[in-house]
Amino acid sequence: MNEPVKLLTIGGSDSGGAAGIQADLKTWTVLGGYGMSVLTAVTAQNSLTVKDVAWMTPHFVQAQLDAVLSDYGAAAVKTGFLGRAELIILISGLLQKYKPAHIVIDPVLVNHRHQPMFSHEVNLLYYYYLLPLADLVTPNVTEAAVLLNTSTLDSLGKIRRAAESLSRAGPRYILIKGFREREEVVDILFDGSKFTEFRQPFIETQNTHGAGDTLAAAICALLAKGEAMETAVAQAQQFTHHAIQRAANWQLGAGHGPLGIFSEK
Repeated sequence: MNEPVKLLTIGGSDSGGAAGIQADLKTWTVLGGYGMSVLTAVTAQNSLTVKDVAWMTPHFVQAQLDAVLSDYGAAAVKTGFLGRAELIILISGLLQKYKPAHIVIDPVLVNHRHQPMFSHEVNLLYYYYLLPLADLVTPNVTEAAVLLNTSTLDSLGKIRRAAESLSRAGPRYILIKGFREREEVVDILFDGSKFTEFRQPFIETQNTHGAGDTLAAAICALLAKGEAMETAVAQAQQFTHHAIQRAANWQLGAGHGPLGIFSEK
């Protein structure tokens, strides 16, 4: 058996198992990657709410990163729930030190009600410290607006202009995800000159907690396996769509439930 690609997620733990590093590691297992994790925070949450957050110290985050990357290394790294200025600056420096082949920045900046969770300083640090390092940045529509400190992106035209603005920070690709257009969900990929739209039918369900994590993690794994960006995004979107579809009628909790991240074989 060939060795799996080595993948590292840097983010928060979801005690409910739907999002965060749990979603990343499940996704990578299904896609044949070897998942490793660096915790920035441990959350006490369920399908209804986040009850508490315990943040890791910068010293401990660095210890985890150094331990993993100095030994295993990683073909690709994905960041998720960072949320603290000192952690963003630290992680930016360590990514520049270890230089993984692929970096996917998933800027977790809003809650499930689409409300900003962090200070404007955190948003600025994402823009100036993390976006320039990224092969791909994957904000949802609300997070893209938060990063740019702008109003709601309520049309495809505004989303394209937002992607152009975000690309000025230096990432190779921007993927703004989750725009609802009638009965479809549209994700828009921008490479600095060309836009590509990816569409899937909208699924009526409240079980979408962790969908953004799953999509970004799947892209990360596929890039590490050698797929081109457009192919990786298309395959990851289909993977995520099927995971939502699989769990659409689940009632594991009383609120926003998880995706069905399982092998289709």
